[in-house]
Formats: sequence, structure tokens, C-alpha cells
Amino acid sequence: MADSAPVFNIQRIYLKDLSLELPNAPHIFLENAQPAVEIQLDVNSENLAEGIYQCGVTVTVTTKVNDKVAFLIEATEAGIFQIAGIPDEQMPLVANVVCPNIVYPYLRSNVADVVQRAGFPPIHLAEINFEALYQQRMQQAQEQAPADSGPKLYVPNSTH
Repeated sequence: MADSAPVFNIQRIYLKDLSLELPNAPHIFLENAQPAVEIQLDVNSENLAEGIYQCGVTVTVTTKVNDKVAFLIEATEAGIFQIAGIPDEQMPLVANVVCPNIVYPYLRSNVADVVQRAGFPPIHLAEINFEALYQQRMQQAQEQAPADSGPKLYVPNSTH
């Protein structure tokens, strides 16, 4: 381990991508049925430069009323982090748990705001246990992939 103390600083948190579609507007606003909401979540990390990493959390929210899409949102919130002096074996945990825990509340807020501005009641995304999600993905990757291919999560010194 390096003789310098560990460094972890947030450089920037930003809305990297946002897409909103209302394919059945304005007629969808006349529907009174309870909507069905489907949510997909993904985390990705990359090394931008020596000691500088980007972590992105992407969510896709598809809401249907009577099998018609009311709205579809895809949003990615990202953060740029300065990370140094952390042992290599701990970097996947930092990149896939610590960083997403910082970025995700901003994503939740932006999604709720956009849904409300689109004329719908806001969607409040549930809290996510990124450590449990990371462990689940690691287990799935070990079960599904041959020994020589790893999970789609950030691993130090990997090529993307």
C-alpha cells in the first residue's frame, strides 16, 4: 500500500443523459386506470485518468396505463471522483457501492422532477442497497460466465 493517506473527493455530480417520451399524449391523460411501473437500473464506472473515475447510475422507467405507454424515461446521473491510495482489491466496492450511493439521490430527484413536469404525479424511486446489488451481480457473473470472463462491473486495470 502506498505511504500516502487514502483520498476520496467528489469532483462533480451531473445529469449526463435524460430522455422523456410520452408516445400516447395527450390521450393518455384521459385514462383513469392505475398505472403499472417498470424500473430497470444499471451502474457503470470507468477510469478517466490517473486517480480520476466516473461512476454513472442509469435508470429506465416505463409506465403503462391499460397497456399503453404513458411515459418512458431514461436518465443517467454521473459523478466524477478523485480516488487514490485505496487498495486495488477495494476499488470494485468503491466504484460499485460507494460512488453510486452518492450519485443515486440526485438521479431520484431529477426523475421525480421530470415526471412531474411532464404532467404526471412524481415517481419516487425506491432506495437502493448498492452493496447487495453488487454482491448479487458478482454472484450471477460467477454462476453464468466461464472462469475467464468477469462481470460487467468496474474492476481495476480492466479493459472496456
